[in-house]
Amino acid sequence: MFKECHPVSPRRKKLEILCGLPPEGPPPRLMLVSEPQSVHAARRWVREFVESRLPATSGARAADIELVVSELVTNGIRYGSEPGDSVLVVLDVRPALVRVEVHDPVRRRPRGRAVSHQRARGRGLFIVAALAERWGVEDRPFGKSVWAELAR
Repeated sequence: MFKECHPVSPRRKKLEILCGLPPEGPPPRLMLVSEPQSVHAARRWVREFVESRLPATSGARAADIELVVSELVTNGIRYGSEPGDSVLVVLDVRPALVRVEVHDPVRRRPRGRAVSHQRARGRGLFIVAALAERWGVEDRPFGKSVWAELAR
């Protein structure tokens, strides 16, 4: 027989243990409007997520996760969506790694550009490749998902 779960303490931590509630903090998914300001919102969300769900993460690794999310969201908004679309960001925490996914509605795959010191843009995938253990693209029924996996 299952024990009915009622709050027995105001402390959330105790409820998490007793009731199996998810930990406090942002959910592992964030839907963003396809506009440049959403990149800032994604960065803030990642910082809060890492602080609450991965408290043992070093500051440098937390910054790496934030930067990868920022680059993938920027690309999703800039190249993988149209005005009025949305992009979905997913953080999947696994024992040895954090998987970042950015889903957008366009099937066109990202491609790296040749290195250029004259261009201010076009370095995002180089940054992702440098910080992630691996990254890739998966086709989805309505678009694609660009993902990266970073060691914890």
